[in-house]
Amino acid sequence: MHPTYGDVTAAADRIAGHTRPVVLARADADTVPVAGEVWFALEHMQHTGSFKARGAANFVLAQREQGMLPKVGITIASGGNAGVACAWAARLVDSAATVFLPDSAPAVKVARLRALGAQVLCGGDAYADAAAECERYATASGALRSHAYDDPHIAAGAGTLLDEIVAQVPELDTVLVAVGGGGLLTGITVSANHHGVRVVAVEPEHCRAFNAAVEAGEPVDVEIDSVAADSLGARRVTPMALSAANAGDVRSVLVSDKQIIAARQTLWDCRRVAVEHGASTALAALLSGAYVPAPGERVAVIVCGANTDPVDLVPR
Repeated sequence: MHPTYGDVTAAADRIAGHTRPVVLARADADTVPVAGEVWFALEHMQHTGSFKARGAANFVLAQREQGMLPKVGITIASGGNAGVACAWAARLVDSAATVFLPDSAPAVKVARLRALGAQVLCGGDAYADAAAECERYATASGALRSHAYDDPHIAAGAGTLLDEIVAQVPELDTVLVAVGGGGLLTGITVSANHHGVRVVAVEPEHCRAFNAAVEAGEPVDVEIDSVAADSLGARRVTPMALSAANAGDVRSVLVSDKQIIAARQTLWDCRRVAVEHGASTALAALLSGAYVPAPGERVAVIVCGANTDPVDLVPR
């Protein structure tokens, strides 16, 4: 089962005043030379630097409404962004956050977590290892277990993003979204199905949990090896994403790490927008030709996260 559109609208009401409305910017033809009309949804400007703030706020506020917040606080396993959002959202309800990260988590995300007052613990080589450690901690401590993507409240919160995009571009045809574990994809797809918008799910070639699930007809484990693995590196997509996708118009495409890096550099060169590799993955589908809009097609590209160290962006 996946959240309903009613869950998305309830999330919008719940998080109103806590999250920032998304800013849209029209892409120049020399930046994205395609036949359609392209808009950047600049969600990297959201609280915590990523879309994750939406789902995290919806989760903690819903738990407070239900009297489900324990004194010991909230715990989550994350590649970084979900943990940052959880730590930020915990402060909304005067709670504490304990975040389990894989050893490979970027230093910039670790620093943000500590600045937010979270307890940061290492959880092994990969996200799945951190998730196992988090589960053990929740059982032993009684902390409320949140999830980076596999939770209806998290997904419904993410879905509020597309509602805000459609409010600004009412005749939107297509939205491009990067996919990791599938929480953002689930929420976006639920909203897109309501509005009649096509979804293009974009993943790195060697970080393709959703693409593999589409091929297999069910979630399956995949190997993770991508420059965007810190934010898109789930071994298995949530079943919610596959369920939501089966109910709508969703296309799965893959891009290479080289194309992701080039798209990230393009955002810096043309907009002076510094984002993480996961956030440039959706744009890479347009620049590489993995997805080609029809003439006049109105397309939104979600730029989803900015928790990055920009030192490797080449000045031009």
